[in-house]
Amino acid sequence: MTLKTLHEFDFRVLRRVSIRASLLGGVAVLLAGCVTVQPENGIALLQASASADLGKEIEKIGSEEIASSAKARVEALLKQPLGADAAVQIALWNNRGLQAAFNELGIADAQRIQASLPPNPRISIARTTASLALEIERQISGSILALATLPARTQIANDRFRSAQLRTLENVLKLAADTRRQYYRAVAANQQVAALVQAKSTAEATAELFKRLGESGGVNKLNQARDFVFYAETGAQLAQARIQQRIEREKLIRLMGLWGQDLVALRLPASLPQMPRLATVREVEAEALKRRVDLQMARADLDALAKSLGLTQATRLIADIDLLGRRTYDREFKDNGAGGLDRESRRTRTLELELEIPIFDFGQSRVAQAEETYMQAANKLAEKAVNIRSEAREAYQVWRGTHDVSRLYQGQVLPLRKIIQEESLLQYNGMLIDVTQLIADARGRMMSQVAAINAKRDFFIADVDFKHALIGGGVSGAAASGGAAPQGGGEPGH
Repeated sequence: MTLKTLHEFDFRVLRRVSIRASLLGGVAVLLAGCVTVQPENGIALLQASASADLGKEIEKIGSEEIASSAKARVEALLKQPLGADAAVQIALWNNRGLQAAFNELGIADAQRIQASLPPNPRISIARTTASLALEIERQISGSILALATLPARTQIANDRFRSAQLRTLENVLKLAADTRRQYYRAVAANQQVAALVQAKSTAEATAELFKRLGESGGVNKLNQARDFVFYAETGAQLAQARIQQRIEREKLIRLMGLWGQDLVALRLPASLPQMPRLATVREVEAEALKRRVDLQMARADLDALAKSLGLTQATRLIADIDLLGRRTYDREFKDNGAGGLDRESRRTRTLELELEIPIFDFGQSRVAQAEETYMQAANKLAEKAVNIRSEAREAYQVWRGTHDVSRLYQGQVLPLRKIIQEESLLQYNGMLIDVTQLIADARGRMMSQVAAINAKRDFFIADVDFKHALIGGGVSGAAASGGAAPQGGGEPGH
C-alpha cells in the first residue's frame, strides 16, 4: 500500500467520522427545541409595560439610525419649555445608564440561550503508526445526564431570563420616578428664587427709605439696623436659593442624559403647575401586591429556585453520566515466510458508559444548600409582601397629607399673610406700630411663601411616590420624613 493510498484511506475515515458527528449534532439541535433569541432581547415586553404603566416609550439604541432618531425626538421636546412628562420621556430615550441596563438584559438572554442548549459532543481521532503497522481510533462522547436534564434546565433558564426582564423594567420605572421627582425639585427651586428676588427687591426699597430717614433723623439707629439686617439676610437666602437652583438643575440634566447644545436648549418653567384634584383611591394594598414589579421579580426568582431544587434532588446521587462510542481500526503487515508480506486488519467497536459512584458524597450538601437557598428566597418574598403593603399605606397617607398641607398654605396662610403685611404697612404709616413689627411681618410673609412652594413641591413628589409604591421603581424617602414643608424660618431650598 502506497503513502497516497494511506492518505486516501485516512480521508475516508475522517469523512465517516464527520458524517456521524453531523448526525449527532442534528439530534442535539432537535433536543434543544425552540430555543431562540428573544426579539431585541425581550425589549418588546418592557415597551408594553412602560406604555401601560407610564404612558411613555422606551427604545434600545443599537444602531446609528436609531440613535439619530432618538436624538431628533429629544431635540424636538427641548424646543418648548419642559414639562414633567417630556422630562421623563427624554430620560427614557437619552439616559445611557438605562441603555446599559438594556445591554445587560441582552447578556441575560445570551446566557439563557447557552443554558438551554444541549452539550456539545466531544470527538477525538487518534492515528498511531509503527513499522508495517497502522492503528486508527475514532471516539465520540457526550453527557447523557446533561441531555436528560435539558428540558428542566431550559425551563429554569427561561424563568431566570424572566427575572432579568423584570429587573430591567424596575430600572425603567425607577428612572422615570427619579426624573419626575427631580423635575419638581428643579422647578420649585426656580420658583423659590423668583419669590426671594421679589422679597429682596422690596427689602432693598425699604432699606433705601430707612437710610434717608436715618440721615434726616426720622428713624433711630436701632430700627435702621434692624431693617438693614433684614435686607442682608434676604440677600443671603437668595444666594443660597440660587446655589440650590443650579444643583437641582444639574441633577435633572444628569437623569435626562443631556450635554452640549442640549443644555442651552433646556428651559424649565418658573413655577410649579396647579394642584390637581384628588381622586378616590381604594384597595391600595391589593393594587400594590398585584402590580409591584419587585414582588413579581421575587416570585419569579422563587419559582426558578423551586425548579432548581427539584433538579438538584433528582440528580443528587449522580453528578454526571458520559456515554462514549469508540471504533478502532488496526492494520499490520506480517512476513508470510515466502518472501512476501500479508496484510492483516481488524475493526472493533466499543461502547462505554462512565458515571461517578457516590461513595463519599451522596449529594447531601448540594440538596441542603438548594433547600436553604429556596427557604431564604421564600422568607424574603414574605417580607417583601409585608413591606409593600406598609409602603403603599404610608405613601397614600403622605400623598393625602401633603395635599392638605399645600391647600392650607394656598387657601389660608398666604392670603392671611398678605392681609397682615398690608395692614401693618397702613398702621406703620399711621404711626401706630414701629418698624420692628413691620419688618417681622414682612419676614413672616416671605417665609410663608417659601414654605408654600416647598409644600407644593412635596405634594408632587409624594404623588410620584404614591404611584410608584403601587407599580414599583422605589420611593424617594419623602414618605419616611413625612414630606412636611419647613415651617417658620426654615431656609429656602431645603
